[in-house]
Amino acid sequence: MSLITRRPRRLRRTPAIRRLVAETRVHSSQLILPVFVADGLSAPRDISSLPGVVQHTLDSVRAEANRVVAAGLGGIALFGVPTPEDKDHHGSAGYSPDGILNRALAAVKAEVGDDTVIIADTCLDEFTDHGHCGVLDDTGVVDNDATLELYAEQAVSQAAAGADFVAPSGMMDGQVMAIRDALDMAGFTDTGIVAYSAKYASAFYGPFREAVGSTLHGDRRTYQQDPANRREGRLEASLDEFEGADILMVKPASHYLDVLAEVAEASQVPVAAYQVSGEYAMIAAAAERGWIDRDAALAEAVTSIVRAGADIVLSYAALELAGVWA
Repeated sequence: MSLITRRPRRLRRTPAIRRLVAETRVHSSQLILPVFVADGLSAPRDISSLPGVVQHTLDSVRAEANRVVAAGLGGIALFGVPTPEDKDHHGSAGYSPDGILNRALAAVKAEVGDDTVIIADTCLDEFTDHGHCGVLDDTGVVDNDATLELYAEQAVSQAAAGADFVAPSGMMDGQVMAIRDALDMAGFTDTGIVAYSAKYASAFYGPFREAVGSTLHGDRRTYQQDPANRREGRLEASLDEFEGADILMVKPASHYLDVLAEVAEASQVPVAAYQVSGEYAMIAAAAERGWIDRDAALAEAVTSIVRAGADIVLSYAALELAGVWA
């Protein structure tokens, strides 16, 4: 074939032409902002390993929710950070109506109502004194079925507090079905489930653990997935969809694009992906040293996640990217 008849560079000649023929388009409404709300703070507190991200107070998270609405983001995902004194072996502050996360959900719902989507992290790791995502048995291993009962209680409390979606992230077998049954029995049939379906035991969660004041002892490899396994991600996602998940999630995103693509291809429901703390922090740290362009790198990373098949992306950069994809 002669280059005279086929010149692909014609479609790259100007910014306007490149915009016209772009195969992947990201919109602000696809982005979810993860937000931390800490108990006992009088002012927002910086998170050293997540430049530009803070632990919010109940007052400042209201303002952040208004920024999410004004920017046209798809929603806000709330994570609670209790005081050390409120942590116990069963993570009871995670499902107490007076726990910091439920108070934050209520505050955001009162502030913005239905103007944005409010997602609650449904897990116990922030609230347990051992830092695991569920209760431990006598051998120190997370007891799957005993944990399901607490997830169900937590999800119902979050729905009552104002969550539009609960997001079970502990990777317990059967967690979606247990939560769906509990929500329906409590009358919250309209509360959705964003299932952390393919969540891997990743090295990229470090900054998040600082953000939530994690007290983890050991690791989570007996319940989070092995990074070596691709097919297992499809299996977990298919089980969650069968159990009633409204949205499936792959986490982390950037280093698991193959898993994301396969889950998205098979799924009958929307698929989300989480650009996790370590993925964000690497870009932010390199940009601080002048090695890369922060805005361009963040936009490229999120575009690649959408290109792989994500309908929704959770990113700590969601607000700053909103200006790019308004």
